[in-house]
Amino acid sequence: MDVLQAIVLGIVQGLTEFLPISSSAHLLIVPKLLDWPDPGAAFTAVIQLGTMLAVLLFFWRDIVRISWTWLRSLRDKELRSSLDARMGWYIILGTVPISVAGLLFADAIEGPARNLWLNASMLIVFGLILLVAEQWGSKRKELEDLTLKDGLIIGAWQMLPLIPGASRSGSTLTGAMFLGYTREAAARYSFLLSIPAVVLSGIFEMRHVGDGGGPPLVPTIICTIVSFIVGYASIAWLLKWVAKHSTNIFVIYRVFAGSLLLTLLSLGVITP
Repeated sequence: MDVLQAIVLGIVQGLTEFLPISSSAHLLIVPKLLDWPDPGAAFTAVIQLGTMLAVLLFFWRDIVRISWTWLRSLRDKELRSSLDARMGWYIILGTVPISVAGLLFADAIEGPARNLWLNASMLIVFGLILLVAEQWGSKRKELEDLTLKDGLIIGAWQMLPLIPGASRSGSTLTGAMFLGYTREAAARYSFLLSIPAVVLSGIFEMRHVGDGGGPPLVPTIICTIVSFIVGYASIAWLLKWVAKHSTNIFVIYRVFAGSLLLTLLSLGVITP
């Protein structure tokens, strides 16, 4: 991997990590279309730390407030019913499902799940599920209405993007909207819920960076920096978009991209 490839993949990661269109699928598809080597699951997990830094900076006030209130609530019973204290528990417990699934299915994630037939199909299938959630969900609940049950259910939806093409942000957004949350509330909780999962995944895969079979060190660093810059802008744009618009634009894109990819695979233009 050279510097140009690292920059392009960093832009792809930054643009697609927070939009419900699957960053992992695009990091697999773009190199295929450009006839570049597959960067690998480890590379994908590590550069997500760049976009996660964007989340930390964008939501730093919320993160500090939630963390501090949660810590204080461990001793102060009066704080335990506050939204910030509850949010701390919801994020922690909501991360358990994807952590367990990630460890159990690590070999499949880094191998068979990276098949383009599967990725293209997941782009379409989960795009249509997002459409159903958009049409069916009442979109009346705000973050203040979040319960432990809802937090765990949304956390379970976060397991689905272990399959590239499903989209972590798309899955949690879909799950939250099915439960009746507004698009903006769903997006905000999705961002906060992603922090432990992505950080743990990135740190776990960092052991491969620079070794013989892992992603090269310098391009990985460059890609991570680029993904941070582009990712920060993507967060701001998505929150403004979902506050006033539906997610149908992402559904259309997912179905189009998945269908195009299936066509190219069927014609033998690209290999799975």
